[in-house]
Amino acid sequence: METFALLQRFMQLYPDFRERLRRRLGSADLADEALNEVYVKLRTTEKSYSVRNAPAYLFRLTLNAATDLRRSANRHSLADRIEAALDIPDPTPSVARTAEDREAVGQLEAAIAALTERRRMILIAVRIHERSCREIAAELGVSTRTVEMELRCALDHCAEYLKKEEREDFAYGRQKPSRH
Repeated sequence: METFALLQRFMQLYPDFRERLRRRLGSADLADEALNEVYVKLRTTEKSYSVRNAPAYLFRLTLNAATDLRRSANRHSLADRIEAALDIPDPTPSVARTAEDREAVGQLEAAIAALTERRRMILIAVRIHERSCREIAAELGVSTRTVEMELRCALDHCAEYLKKEEREDFAYGRQKPSRH
């Protein structure tokens, strides 16, 4: 059968093929793409085909084209997922970041060491041991307000020592309200 005659027969059967493919594949878009692939193939080829049953042959071509399109989409999808997995940033900090963090910890230790003993004890009890100002006040025999003022002075001193303009990270970030 000549290519032109096969193409004409394909065009006659196109609406029927489209409906059958849509039902079989479950996707009108995939059916349309497969039909388009077959149309382009028939339109651009110069071969002569020896076909006994043109409708069966043409429908098989469209099914094969749909299978190829699905496989191609799956390969691309898998490749995209692999690429996305490889783009996950490394959670370990860089050497430079680690050095900066160590330097900041050293500065903070120096700032804490420069505090008076009572302020240092209050700061460590509240921030590290997560004790309430009320507990510390009872232990020291002072008012809760005094503990809060000493804590504020200690935090201000550390922030100033670290030369931080924004004290949100250290001074206010983890602070729990005192339980009066």
